[in-house]
Amino acid sequence: MSRIKDAFSHGKAFIPFLTCGDPDLETTEATVRAMEAAGADLIELGIPFSDPTAEGPVIQAANQRALASGTTTDKIFEMVRRLRRDLTVPMVFMTYANVVFSYGTERFIATAAETGMDGLILPDVPYEEKEEFAPTCRKYGLDLISLIAPTSEERIAIIAREAEGFLYCVSSLGVTGVRGEITTDVGRMVHLAKAANPDIPCAIGFGISTPEQAAAMAAVSDGVIVGSAIVKHAGQYGRHAAPHIAAYVASMKRSLAETPP
Repeated sequence: MSRIKDAFSHGKAFIPFLTCGDPDLETTEATVRAMEAAGADLIELGIPFSDPTAEGPVIQAANQRALASGTTTDKIFEMVRRLRRDLTVPMVFMTYANVVFSYGTERFIATAAETGMDGLILPDVPYEEKEEFAPTCRKYGLDLISLIAPTSEERIAIIAREAEGFLYCVSSLGVTGVRGEITTDVGRMVHLAKAANPDIPCAIGFGISTPEQAAAMAAVSDGVIVGSAIVKHAGQYGRHAAPHIAAYVASMKRSLAETPP
């Protein structure tokens, strides 16, 4: 079993997202370790980019802080190598096609796999264009994670059938960010995906911030992804963020542990 599939084999998976280098890579490294210790099942690491089109103001600001601190893709790879000396938690990169292209697609994917990353999420690459990356990911054993959105209805089955690792179910239209309530029928999205590919784990992201929201989303899926609420902690506490984020992850994980399978 791949590390990503294994993340969903112990109940509902909690997947925190962090922008690498916000406020610096030392803090990111400490926070990843703290999140694993707090019960994170899979960790999503954002590689900062100057024009992150899928992100709301919280994660856009984190990207700017990370770039201003001198974060580069090579430095992030070095951090992952250090983490992989003793951490086994599955980790995936979330970044944009431009970051991969500018580094060199094959060089980026080969290095990501060599450092011990498990997957790659490219939110600005639609399903129809994924073949620019998918064969290279397969060559190096990196899962290219597909996304489905509320507007994907006719395409959900097609995307799900070819999905690798897990399926990222976008709960809301628009950019990332904390939302007061999630009104999309995400349960239907997951149902359509599972009908097409019963073996693919489905995790819901975008807008989730409270234990109550996490439990509600986990009730209709295999796990939840939280980004902006965690990145807010990084922005608020800076170099002292790790224990605060760990406490948040632990509380979210507890809410999922109480969700029926």
